[in-house]
Amino acid sequence: MLYRKTVRGAALVALLALTVPACATDRGGSDAVPGNAAGDSATAAEKFGTLDSPCGEGDAKGATDKGVTDTAIRIGYGDDRGFSQSPGLNKEMGDAVEALVDWCNKQGGINGRKVVGNLHDAAMTQANTAMQDACRSDFMLVGHGFAYDGAAEQTRIACKLPMVPGFTVSPHVANAPMSYQAMPFPADYVNTGIWHNAVKLYPELKKGLAVVNHTSPALVSANAKSVEGWKSAGVKPLDCGVTLNYAGESSYVPFAEKYKSCGAGGLWNSRSATPSQFNLLQAVDQVGLDPVLFFEATWYTDAVAKWNTAGLADKLHVGMQYQPFENASEVPAVKAYTELVTAKGGKTSLLGMQAASSFLLWATAAKECGSELTRQCVVDELSAVHEWTGGGLHAATDPGANLPSECVVVLRLTKNTWKQAHPAEAGEFDCDDSYLFRLSKKNWGTELNKDRISTEFLTDDVIEPQA
Repeated sequence: MLYRKTVRGAALVALLALTVPACATDRGGSDAVPGNAAGDSATAAEKFGTLDSPCGEGDAKGATDKGVTDTAIRIGYGDDRGFSQSPGLNKEMGDAVEALVDWCNKQGGINGRKVVGNLHDAAMTQANTAMQDACRSDFMLVGHGFAYDGAAEQTRIACKLPMVPGFTVSPHVANAPMSYQAMPFPADYVNTGIWHNAVKLYPELKKGLAVVNHTSPALVSANAKSVEGWKSAGVKPLDCGVTLNYAGESSYVPFAEKYKSCGAGGLWNSRSATPSQFNLLQAVDQVGLDPVLFFEATWYTDAVAKWNTAGLADKLHVGMQYQPFENASEVPAVKAYTELVTAKGGKTSLLGMQAASSFLLWATAAKECGSELTRQCVVDELSAVHEWTGGGLHAATDPGANLPSECVVVLRLTKNTWKQAHPAEAGEFDCDDSYLFRLSKKNWGTELNKDRISTEFLTDDVIEPQA
């Protein structure tokens, strides 16, 4: 079903129900939404937002596949929490899966089989080691996110391990075989809703939007995709001749001057919020430039809001497909997610929401397989899911076809507060099928076959959906 109008995110119907991905942020700490644990609610074991719980008692039996017994289903999950330079990196993803596993098991598991979670810490540089461990024992990988996922992909395909990741990074993982995401982030399609809304809110940006370039190859690729997407919204990007050193600059004033002399009325930045990027905004203010800012969703954080006391980022906008934490009172799924995770002492974030939605997607598919729980059956079920909202955690996506959402919600920062800027009513998304844009082949970053599957490590021996 294609949505061509503004729709209420909390009411999107789930039929069965991101880089760093486009939606990944650390917004919403463990105290983001107060309340009792979701387990205290009489209906918590039956619903997750608008989604009927896939968990419950049953009489499923049989050792039907690796990781499956009469009484248990062993799934792998994980993050980069052990990375020494950033302890706890992406830990909120593991926190989300752990909370959802506990929630599910309290209801009886999946058709009576308890879910056993096997944590894999990729520690940024150990993704392949983590994948080797998963290949030895796990039924499937669920809700995980490894920054260097590309390093582990050949191993995963070789052991025929299906996955429902929380996010993907490498283009050949984004369009991988045996993989279905709750929030698809494929190499060949992008959601351009943020750009269409940018020019609706600020028509002058059609000729005044400049990109903040960096020396990082990953950011060069991300910006190339963004700039191509701009054109679908009628934006003619400004080339101000600015490329920033990823490691930082001694002074950002000369670059801010270039943006000013170039006539930049707006800036797009695909890099996450870091001290160096705060320095750039300070330099922009110092030279008297006051641009509209449309930055990657990773800027949607408490840290950015706390930093903005002086109002230097008061024109900062981000576009997302997930419901912001500020809408918890309007969106039961956001409240449920937050309460489940905080009840176990975990950290909440949009990354965590992505992991939670992926777990729910996997569990919904696994439930349909009953006693005959096999990897093939779950892949078949996942491939048939063409509308998914995670119970209202995010806008509708098409996991079965690996297509992103056609919706967006735009947030704006004012001083220390994030607020929904568009649509006007909290809890709603702006959805239009024209926002789904197919990138040119030069920007895919990988070779795709006729089924849009990356050929990087593809073999003839993978689990494919069967009718």
